[in-house]
Amino acid sequence: MMIRKRHSLNRKVKMMKNTILTAKGLCKSFAHNGLQNHILTNLDVSIYEGDFTVVMGASGSGKSTLLYALSGMDRATGGSVLYEEKDIVKLPEKKLAALRHGDFGFVFQQVHLVSNLSLYENVVVSGYLNKSVSADAVNKRADELLSAMGLSDIKSKLPSQCSGGEQQRCAIARAVINHPRLLFADEPTGALNRKNTTEVLNLLTGLNEDGQSILMVTHDSRAALRATRILYLADGAFIGELELPPYEPEMEKSREAQVGAWLSSMEW
Repeated sequence: MMIRKRHSLNRKVKMMKNTILTAKGLCKSFAHNGLQNHILTNLDVSIYEGDFTVVMGASGSGKSTLLYALSGMDRATGGSVLYEEKDIVKLPEKKLAALRHGDFGFVFQQVHLVSNLSLYENVVVSGYLNKSVSADAVNKRADELLSAMGLSDIKSKLPSQCSGGEQQRCAIARAVINHPRLLFADEPTGALNRKNTTEVLNLLTGLNEDGQSILMVTHDSRAALRATRILYLADGAFIGELELPPYEPEMEKSREAQVGAWLSSMEW
């Protein structure tokens, strides 16, 4: 078996980029049958403003666990996650909840829309949690987001009356209603067909082009093509990093070849 050198992802200086999150010595373990199962092991990484960062790795490599630990949805068992000079690992739950409602946005494989609310209501309810913004401002932004995502004509429908792609686009609108500084996406195209996957990826790419910072975990190499930075996770730590220019549809074939070759070098 080839032994791969693990790289520190904090050595290279990111010129002209602000750091949003920095994890240092991040660990996550679970107890199972009296034994500790180590998912993340002394992991160091920084997430930068304006990047579309994608984390890849084999099934069970800890991708989703990492996303949850970095976002405060689950607490790390060791190390730190620094956001605005505060270690979110040590924040009380009330402050973590406020962080997740305001500074962070979330998109999941399962959309988790409220079944008895319309698409429009699902979006605005999340916006109303931000008490510093008026209801009128939230309503206006919801209309703008739903229009941009091609949902204006069906915004009064219930989730069950919409396709999977429409539901996921609504979930993205809900995730960004409060202008999050960082959007976390956990396999957002995992349950979609090819057409809906493309539509969702186009939306995420457009958001990033408009300045939205994104951290996405995925097993889909097509989704990874949208990244400006790909990190590869194996055995609970990062073993590689690939920097890419912003995505351009006309360059997809050459980009696919570059990413494919790099993933092969990671033993994908």
